[in-house]
Amino acid sequence: MTRRHIAYCVLTCAILGSSFVVSRSIVGYPILSGQAIRYALAALALFALVARDPRRIHPNGRELARLALVAATGLVAFNVLLLFALRHAEPAVIATVVGASPLLLALLGPLQERRRPAPRLLGAAAVVVAGAAIVSGFGASDSAGLVAAVGVLLCEAAFSLLAAPLLARLGPVRVSAWSTALAVPLLLLLLPFSGERPRLPDASEAAALAFLGLVLTVVAFVCWYSGVAGLGVDRAGLFVGLVPVFALITAAAVDRALPGPGKVAGVLLVGAGLVIAAARSGGRVKQDGWNAPRSSSAPVASPASPGNSASSSACTTGASPSGRPT
Repeated sequence: MTRRHIAYCVLTCAILGSSFVVSRSIVGYPILSGQAIRYALAALALFALVARDPRRIHPNGRELARLALVAATGLVAFNVLLLFALRHAEPAVIATVVGASPLLLALLGPLQERRRPAPRLLGAAAVVVAGAAIVSGFGASDSAGLVAAVGVLLCEAAFSLLAAPLLARLGPVRVSAWSTALAVPLLLLLLPFSGERPRLPDASEAAALAFLGLVLTVVAFVCWYSGVAGLGVDRAGLFVGLVPVFALITAAAVDRALPGPGKVAGVLLVGAGLVIAAARSGGRVKQDGWNAPRSSSAPVASPASPGNSASSSACTTGASPSGRPT
């Protein structure tokens, strides 16, 4: 692993884990409408960054179809299934199910690259998942809620797996720009069937949506895909376990309440899993395919570029209970 790409993943998880503070201000805003606004704002900002890149690279037909799948599964279906799951299960249940994504990515990432999953990396992912589950907690659910939560988990994995092969040529900024742009019309098509009544946001909601779209989404997507490009899906996926950890830390700071010993034990388990993974790779990443660290993994115009000041969802258009930048 490289420190730069690890930093991208950790930064993404830190922002997502703490974003619930902003999400609280738009809890009453229509979810799919908010997602459409958020992704539209993010797409505008991301394409502005693309325009500053002197390289004129555009997705071909096959890449565009794959980007549409990223948008349809990792962004749109993720939010639709999440909305349904929340009607049948407590958020902690969904967070625990979707928190298994590090293990799923550790298994499917290598298979997608036609190589065997590393047993020790799978073990590290299992430790991370166990720790994240303890931090997230448990709750009540019916069978429909569990099925929907599994669907959210699969969409969570698709967000990284489908995009990974595109990163070598298009780069994180272009992949982020096209996926967010393609998600907007899909969300708008679903609005008539959702029962939502779109409305203009008030001043506080508009400010929150602007922040989530222009800051959180842009920075999180680019940082996450930069980390995936450098570490590979399987290793980058391990850091998803840090999202509930950062959420716990933020909640403790905001609510001025120290976490209990069980939560602390979960945090230590997540850390132990990441240490196991780092020991396995010896600090290095295999430099082949789309997993090789490349200078193009963080384009010059990107907020994730080294040296920039940028330090980007979604029960309520903010941080998802899964802990990845959607």
